[in-house]
Amino acid sequence: MFDTARTAFAWLVTGPHPVAIDGRRIHGLPPRLVPLDEVGSLLRAKGCPQETRDAVWTALVTRSRAEGGTWTVACVGLALPVLIPVAAKLTNRFRGEVHDIHAAVLTGFLEALTDVDLTRQAILVRLRWAAYRAGHRALRDALDAAAPVADLGARAAGPQNAGGHPDFVLLAAVEAGVLTTAEASLIGDTRFGELSLADAAQARGQTYKATQQARHRAERKLADYLIALREDAAEPTRRGRAASLAQPRNRPGAEKTRRPVSPRRSNSGVGDRGTRLSARPRPSRSELEPGAVQEASSCD
Repeated sequence: MFDTARTAFAWLVTGPHPVAIDGRRIHGLPPRLVPLDEVGSLLRAKGCPQETRDAVWTALVTRSRAEGGTWTVACVGLALPVLIPVAAKLTNRFRGEVHDIHAAVLTGFLEALTDVDLTRQAILVRLRWAAYRAGHRALRDALDAAAPVADLGARAAGPQNAGGHPDFVLLAAVEAGVLTTAEASLIGDTRFGELSLADAAQARGQTYKATQQARHRAERKLADYLIALREDAAEPTRRGRAASLAQPRNRPGAEKTRRPVSPRRSNSGVGDRGTRLSARPRPSRSELEPGAVQEASSCD
């Protein structure tokens, strides 16, 4: 998928007349026709101003919408340095077929080309997030799909501890309505990506301090959301433990421990073991009444 896109882009910049944009119309580019591969190198340079990046992407997306074909391929080719890491991150530990997820990442990017707001800054950042969301939906669908019968119920394993990955956490917060896409982008791109807070401030049209405060507010909301999730997850365990403690302990043998066994009970088995003394015979009348001697029968 991405190899095909890379090859198609290479064809655009090969030969004596590579596809180029007019640098004289974009501040920050050399004042000449600049081939697309050179444009890509300039945009990836650390010192490239955000307004230059946005101006280039505005020109590329505008021509893609108007002409399609070559300029859509140009957009994909120049975005590969951010699309490939997105796809790799989503499928890093996915053991199933990754082709559909990679295709979803690319499709999400292409769909965003048609409606991304070119009047707002950080165009490529927003295109990247559109691609990521599309790929993430495809990954979730793949994980939820039933396994083939031949696999005897085995399912394709997803990324280990995927819920803990920063981008997955941010996406979940967006889907839950805790963060806006802009807030998630600000956290993700400045904390885990390569965008500095100063560049983010420039892209947002804000001062550095205002952007720093915006990120702090977003991170506080995210932290509260994660704490609430953890407490909700722990609550069933606490309820189960409390219920267990409230249950009477009917252990085997407990009845014998609490209740002494009476030797008179029919099932005690005490009489059978001979532990009771045998009853003495009752004395005869002669023994009880002195002088009352019984006359013996004569032997005569």
